[in-house]
Amino acid sequence: MGIETDIAGDWHAALAALAWQVELGLVDISAESPLNRYDLPEPVKAPPPPQAALPQRTPTPPPPEPEAANPEQAIAAARDAANRAGSLDALRDALAGYDHCELKKGARNLVFADGNPNARVLILGEAPGVEEDREGRPFVGRAGQLLDRMFAAIGLARDNPDPKAALYITNVMPWRPPQNRDPSPDEIAMMRPFVERHITLVDPDVIVVMGNTPLQALLKTNGILRARGHWEQALGKPVLPMTHPAYLLRNPAMKREAWADLLALQAKLRSQT
Repeated sequence: MGIETDIAGDWHAALAALAWQVELGLVDISAESPLNRYDLPEPVKAPPPPQAALPQRTPTPPPPEPEAANPEQAIAAARDAANRAGSLDALRDALAGYDHCELKKGARNLVFADGNPNARVLILGEAPGVEEDREGRPFVGRAGQLLDRMFAAIGLARDNPDPKAALYITNVMPWRPPQNRDPSPDEIAMMRPFVERHITLVDPDVIVVMGNTPLQALLKTNGILRARGHWEQALGKPVLPMTHPAYLLRNPAMKREAWADLLALQAKLRSQT
């Protein structure tokens, strides 16, 4: 009974205190932290004006990339371009205008040929390297310097004006493959009509194929180490396979076999005079 009386008394006391504060002008319940009524309210940011809707533009699709010719079409185009070339200059222009070989896109220069076009000996190499791509001439790097020394030993040079003592040099591939990789069979097949036409226009007495790529392009076989030193026939011409000078730089012991091949070439030339 005593506890209930105390609670009722506290309630009436609280109510009386509240009524007294209302008479004094209290309108808000006090908070735990003081309220400064002189603080300015935060300015309300007006929403940005609505932007006029831009007209929708239909994106223009990129032009379709030209379809790459299949190998048969690329070979047919190469054969047609090569057959229409009536001179070495025309053949060079035909190669420059041939766009079916992807190697052309990454090469700096077209590497066509070097030497005397009236020479008795035509050397057919593989593909340009870094130096050849830079200068636009075949066999000008370390391998080319070795080639010059090798043939000079039997009295032949690319800069000799005498056809009997001159060399004419070209490659199967007129453009440098990336990272000097081997040309693919499709790339070799594309260039074969140009190679055959090149040989027909120069009309040498003897052809020397140096490396696997020309061996495949002209004789349609592989294995230069087996083929080297053995005379073959192609396009009505005697063909002598030899190891590439770049291979000889990596394998100096093979220079003995290369010297034997050079002596065989010298003997063939003498027998034809």
